[in-house]
Amino acid sequence: MGTAERRGAPEAGGAQLTGPRDPEATDRDIPGGVADAPGRRTEGLAHEVGRGAKAQQYYRPLWVEEPARRRRLPDPVRTAAVRAVLLIAVTLLQAMVAFLCTMAGSWLAFPMVISSVVSTIAATWGALDVWVTRQVWNQRNGVVSVPSSTARALRRERRRTRRQERAAERAHGRIRRRGGAGQLSHS
Repeated sequence: MGTAERRGAPEAGGAQLTGPRDPEATDRDIPGGVADAPGRRTEGLAHEVGRGAKAQQYYRPLWVEEPARRRRLPDPVRTAAVRAVLLIAVTLLQAMVAFLCTMAGSWLAFPMVISSVVSTIAATWGALDVWVTRQVWNQRNGVVSVPSSTARALRRERRRTRRQERAAERAHGRIRRRGGAGQLSHS
């Protein structure tokens, strides 16, 4: 029945909600007459004040967006992960076909076993590629708090470049405000 407070209603057999209605509550949480309590917003039609008796459909979203539990993977890492998953899937498929061809005594068994071995090497490379790509991305762009991190030096260099650009822009603006005074001639 929910956790809202309830008190006896003057209606024939039900209780009336006294607390605010949870927008995520389902209709099964509320007994029959309670959803239509006077003065409440119901799931059906709600009347607008100031526009007469024009009825408006109450908007109830189909789902509620929830914040992500983990951050999204960086693009290069996600690309490597997708590549690795595809390689592993193909390897498993080849291994299964090689097994079935061996059981059936087909001539295709030997080529499939060889290709499965090659695919296993490629799938191992793909899994290692995900790990290496993640480490490289963290080293370049992540906030890695170790003295050998190159990310800190890159950020420092970018800040220095931005400062120089802003200083040059300010100097150019000052020259323009003076009406060209101090500007060297280009002859």
